Amino acid sequence: MLFFIHKNIENNNDLIVYTKDTHYEDYLTTPEGIKLPVKHCIKGTNGWDIPNDIYLQDKLVFEKETFGSVHLIDYLKTIDFDEIHFIGLCTDICVVSNVLLAKATFPTKKIIVDSLCCAGVTPKSH
Repeated sequence: MLFFIHKNIENNNDLIVYTKDTHYEDYLTTPEGIKLPVKHCIKGTNGWDIPNDIYLQDKLVFEKETFGSVHLIDYLKTIDFDEIHFIGLCTDICVVSNVLLAKATFPTKKIIVDSLCCAGVTPKSH
């Protein structure tokens, strides 16, 4: 998942942050894996890596072992920002979880989800 964090709208000073859905070989035995029994994003595999054609060097990357990234929220607490634009995969799980965490933590900040740059597990759930 990719985030554009507008630190200063007037100067268009954007910060780009990635999260990586991160699971381990025992994923199918975890509470999430039992409910969503599709092995994916196993740390160290191609499905876990950010593809080189979309990865911008020297950007922040947070691994997320849960639906929402608590590391992202902890980081956001340390910076001043005006708004966040969320884009990414799994609109209905990962994106919405991060958006809800961000909105609950920063209720007065502008949070935008670009649905044209997201995809859900199914078209209906998107």
